[in-house]
Amino acid sequence: MKKGFKILIIPLCMFFISISTASYKANASFTTKAKEKNTKINSLAYIALDAKSKIVLVEKNSEIIVPMASTTKIITALVALDYGDLDKKVEISSRAAAIGGSTVGYRKGEKVTIRELIYGLMLRSGNDAAIALGEGISGTVEEFVKLMNEYATKIGLVDTHFHSPHGLDNPEHYSTAYDLAVLTAQSKKHPLFDKIVREKEINSEKYGFTRSFHNINKILWQIPEANGVKTGYTGGAGKCLVTSVTLDGNDIVIVVLNSPERWSDTSKIFNSVKKDYEYKKFFSKGDKLGYAPEGKNKVSLICDQDIILPIRKDKNYTSVIKPPKYIKHDIYKGDNVGTVFIFEEDKLVFKQPLKSDNYYKVGLIDKIMILNKK
Repeated sequence: MKKGFKILIIPLCMFFISISTASYKANASFTTKAKEKNTKINSLAYIALDAKSKIVLVEKNSEIIVPMASTTKIITALVALDYGDLDKKVEISSRAAAIGGSTVGYRKGEKVTIRELIYGLMLRSGNDAAIALGEGISGTVEEFVKLMNEYATKIGLVDTHFHSPHGLDNPEHYSTAYDLAVLTAQSKKHPLFDKIVREKEINSEKYGFTRSFHNINKILWQIPEANGVKTGYTGGAGKCLVTSVTLDGNDIVIVVLNSPERWSDTSKIFNSVKKDYEYKKFFSKGDKLGYAPEGKNKVSLICDQDIILPIRKDKNYTSVIKPPKYIKHDIYKGDNVGTVFIFEEDKLVFKQPLKSDNYYKVGLIDKIMILNKK
């Protein structure tokens, strides 16, 4: 009997153990799926880019060409700041007053300064402000759009074309997440642009504007480190968002395009970057990093600015100084001579020219050495 009892009890124990294990696995599977759902980025295309070094921190489809809606207004504002007289008053035309989509609400015949129009453009995403800026600065919207495209080419946006200053859907109006990140990094260098996109509320009396403005960009309230930049939405582009956030005193640009959950996607990307990256100073401005030519002490090579880069916490980084083998012409202080390279493991992530710290005149010995090597 005792033997039979033992035989019965073992299968029962195994049965309960198997139920318990199955239950644990089911719960573990549910937890994993829930975690994956919480961290999944639902944007068609996205990128996080270090604003200064242009190092890409995370990305998906960042170079596919897509419509970008009102994130267009980043370049509209930048061109207006660079080419417009901020105190000039522009009369609102019937074309500006009648434009659809998001508007400030300017009426035909109103006279508004270019400065106020830029605030209305960026804080209220005013399509009417975009049209008025184009007309006020270039005479016509079409001429202003030419200026936008010329500016885009000048700053290196190779997969971008503008058809309007506001971003309403058009087959000839497109960009990429990468280009928008580069554009934003460039735009943030402009002090007034940087100031405008940070603003949450603008009082009309304080600024002498016709209206007060409340910024529609919710990310400024949702992420404490956020300092801009621009929302966007059209039927063709979906929900878009370009954000600038501060990490360790450095700006990171996050772009999400065609993102049904643009606010949470941006937060997830930023949290991922904070978890995986930190900033490291490799060299300080004025550091002497070597000499040129290679193996000689004729020209001192210095770093002309701090080199502070975002680095992955789980990767190793090395720097390599490469001076030229020969000096073929006279060198003046401040000339580019040699290069510093930064590698993540075996991958080149950053390079920068070094500067000469002294004058050097090419002599006969240098010329003989060059001839002997030919």
